[in-house]
Amino acid sequence: MSERVLMKGNEAIAEAAIQAGCRFFFGYPITPQNELPEYMSRRMPQVEGTFLQAESEVAAINMVYGAAGAGARVMTSSSSPGISLKQEGISYLAGAELPAVIVNIVRGGPGLGSIQPSQGDYFQAVKGGGHGDYRLLVLAPANLQEAVDLVTEAFDLADLYRNPVLILGDGLLGQMMEPVLADLYRNPVLILGDGLLGQMMEPVEFRKLPKRELPPKTWATTGMRHHPHKNIINSLVLDAPGLEKHNLHLQEKYARMKLNEQRAESLHCADAEVVIVAYGSTARIAKTAVMSLRQSGLKVGLFRPVTLWPFPVNALGELVPKVKAFLTVEMSAGQMVEDVKLAVNGARPVHFYGRMGGMVPTPEEISSECVRVLGGVR
Repeated sequence: MSERVLMKGNEAIAEAAIQAGCRFFFGYPITPQNELPEYMSRRMPQVEGTFLQAESEVAAINMVYGAAGAGARVMTSSSSPGISLKQEGISYLAGAELPAVIVNIVRGGPGLGSIQPSQGDYFQAVKGGGHGDYRLLVLAPANLQEAVDLVTEAFDLADLYRNPVLILGDGLLGQMMEPVLADLYRNPVLILGDGLLGQMMEPVEFRKLPKRELPPKTWATTGMRHHPHKNIINSLVLDAPGLEKHNLHLQEKYARMKLNEQRAESLHCADAEVVIVAYGSTARIAKTAVMSLRQSGLKVGLFRPVTLWPFPVNALGELVPKVKAFLTVEMSAGQMVEDVKLAVNGARPVHFYGRMGGMVPTPEEISSECVRVLGGVR
């Protein structure tokens, strides 16, 4: 039987990154993700890795650029305003086709806002955020075990596509504690931290190989001893035809991502009249509402995007002929709802319910909205 360890979300994400081969972490403190760099500051020296608290978020993301350019597995994390400060560097990473993992534990906004959970960074994550025509793969876990699994997947996807991957969580995911598998890579021993960190997962032998076959990093700037040609990493292309050619290459890559990386989960959608669409922590709350409504005899389902970009339009589109309406629930003023409407393409009504500023929707609120929507379609 698999052992489980009770961990806080931020710490579980950090340990999962280490076990996935991350050996460089650069960051700057901001609540509610502070436990993640704190954990890395303790653990990285234990695995002969590098932790550095940069002088700013701008400095941190450019350090990520340097480590990624050398072919290392590297990660940074922050929360909302900190991610905003990293956006220029994220665009540089995408333009230079460098793999890296970025974690955003979202807080309330706009501005400094609050340290409470929010999903107000959806536009920032999936619509670019920085300058230029670029895309990030965006993964949205709904629980800590999935967060651990998606961290591993994020590093593999980053290497596969030579592109930054963003893990979009929120203050709930970062601060909650849940049991996660200790034997992620089959060789665990459990050790106790010093009271500051609590229990940690530490494998006897770190995973040597990714979960999928990945191309060699022949592009990395590791010196002429490793490659018989000069590797130059750059996102500056001054001639317009050359830059257009590079952009067309990037767009072709993004098209492959759209084709191959759409992921979603459905619950009770086969006979549903109304389908709730929600992601991350909000989807967990919506699941409780769905189970309660089902017990009352109401045909309600849940569709949970796991990839926010590419948005799982194919799976959602398959539900359109079967249901009467959709209800998008978010901890925002309504951002993902635009992608839901695009996927539904006017074939069915798309309703919205949201809470903002760190307010979290309750199962009762979502249930009430579902009853209202059902009353309008029957």
